[in-house]
Amino acid sequence: MGARRDKGREVAMHERRMVPKSLATGLMGAVIIGMGVTQALAQDLIETHAISTFGTPKYAADFEHLDYVNPDAPQGGEMSFSWPSGTFDSLHPYTRVGNSAVLSSIFFESMLTGTADEIGASYCLLCATMRFPESRDYVIFTLRPEVQFSDGTPVTADDVLFSYEILRDEGLPSFRASLPMTIESAEVLGPREIKFTFNPESPLRGRIEAAGGLPVFSRASHEASGLAFEDSRLTPLIGSGPYVLGEANPGQRVVYVRNRDYWGNDLPINRGRNNFDSIRIEYYGDAIAAFEGFKAGNYLFRQESSSQTWATGYDFPRLNDGIIIREELHDGSITSGQSFAMNLRREKFADPRVREAIALMFNFEWTNQTLFYGLYAPNTSFWENTYLAAHGLPSEAELALLDPLRDQLPARVFTEDAFATPPSDPDRSLDRRAARRASALLEEAGWVVGDDGMLRDANGATLDVEFLNASPLFDRIINPYVENLQAIGVNAILTRVDPAQLQQRQRDADFDIITDHFPMGFEPGSGLRQYFGSLGADESLFNVMGLADEGVDALIEKVVDAETQEELTPAVQALDRLLRAHVFRVPQWYNPNHWVAYYDIYRYPDTLPPYDLGFLDFWWVDPAAEAALKEQGVL
Repeated sequence: MGARRDKGREVAMHERRMVPKSLATGLMGAVIIGMGVTQALAQDLIETHAISTFGTPKYAADFEHLDYVNPDAPQGGEMSFSWPSGTFDSLHPYTRVGNSAVLSSIFFESMLTGTADEIGASYCLLCATMRFPESRDYVIFTLRPEVQFSDGTPVTADDVLFSYEILRDEGLPSFRASLPMTIESAEVLGPREIKFTFNPESPLRGRIEAAGGLPVFSRASHEASGLAFEDSRLTPLIGSGPYVLGEANPGQRVVYVRNRDYWGNDLPINRGRNNFDSIRIEYYGDAIAAFEGFKAGNYLFRQESSSQTWATGYDFPRLNDGIIIREELHDGSITSGQSFAMNLRREKFADPRVREAIALMFNFEWTNQTLFYGLYAPNTSFWENTYLAAHGLPSEAELALLDPLRDQLPARVFTEDAFATPPSDPDRSLDRRAARRASALLEEAGWVVGDDGMLRDANGATLDVEFLNASPLFDRIINPYVENLQAIGVNAILTRVDPAQLQQRQRDADFDIITDHFPMGFEPGSGLRQYFGSLGADESLFNVMGLADEGVDALIEKVVDAETQEELTPAVQALDRLLRAHVFRVPQWYNPNHWVAYYDIYRYPDTLPPYDLGFLDFWWVDPAAEAALKEQGVL
């Protein structure tokens, strides 16, 4: 143990992967009986410590620690990193009011948690066991007797009930929309027992995770606050997690410190994890200032998100002297789905020919060669770099799902390969072949070039397209795209706003095109309704483009209803094919590697898991290395 490792990716504007995996169980996944299962014959219930979607959980009930951690990792020191833009005015991540701080969900735990080396497995965290009938009509969670909140009060079944009910009634729109579809009711059976009864119309897969993945808050802390649940707050609700608030200075930093009395420190699933005494996030006005702060030692860990910086910026004394370590490691996870997303609520984007024409004018090959040093690959599928991505024409298994919906689907779904914009000329920004094709599509859609060279509709209105952006580094990517669109008569512009304005305009659906992400899972479930379902078109924060399509809704349900891998794979491939055919996004790029740089005090296990970098989870500080850098005056 003790080798240095990590991974990083260019996620240009957002770094959502810094959020701990413990909250990711959520609304994805399914239920298969796990190892260590016993039959409670008197009640005819299955009792287990873990469940998995299509197989057996890797870790038995008596496991000692996760395979990818160092169980003897020392605890101490600080992990520090930056947030390159924006600010925060809240420590409440479960409301739309205010801008919550990075990692502000760190205070809370859930009944179940996932691991970084398995797909679809969930293990008891707050619960000691879960019991459910073979029909999975309900589940009963039994809380561990030692579980307590950070203020020392016990976590009770009533707190779990309170958390579920307030998220269902007053939480984010995504909770309010999805929870009633899965959970019919919840009731306290005793101080440490709670029963969730599921909606009989909901799919079996994902039921237990939907209940077990909910964050648990202290009822007393909410009632003592005197605030409505949706109100923004800088004094967080009390949770049971390993960290509590240390400092919150909006616009500058937020610090989370270890709860020395954390109840779960000795749990097998937590051994070798949560190793830092504090986690500090430094806020900067832009990415350039953030990088300079790293070089100066204002923070010590950096997950690089700029290819230009990675290729040209890492040549400075502290790196050359070995004080800073720079590494590039393979990333085995699904890509983030980073894309230019179009607002389908706007009439000008109603015609798919217009959307395809706009997509054709983004020259990925030139952008990658000229701006990204050839480091990236095109991100065509919503499940890029996995077996779930659609390829070629539909398979027989896909057609079995698509044929009954033929009248609701674009014809190209059946007659053409899964949609992807064709490769463009890497040696010139404006690909003339792509421009001719885009112009022809726009003309078919009723947009004609006038005497002034501008495209106009039958009423004489120009085709106005605004790119909304908050990152100075992203200007170099958007500006050539804007120029390409202008070259074919589109009145395209780039508007720079600050991060708070961008977030608000996105929430208000007041934009034409923004950069956003579509992070999918290996075992997608009801969460797809939030990203692509009609019910989420106006309510969900995730359906940023406002997609509302009956065919998409129908295929989502096929994915949600899949109970075997053999059913799931073609259903996801068919959905991927249909989503791409609608061309509501312009895919950008992905990086198969993680890029990281850090001061030579951090260590990590010899073998990293495939699905998570884990620098906040199972890395640690080497006390001797830290002391050496302090002696040199570096720290």
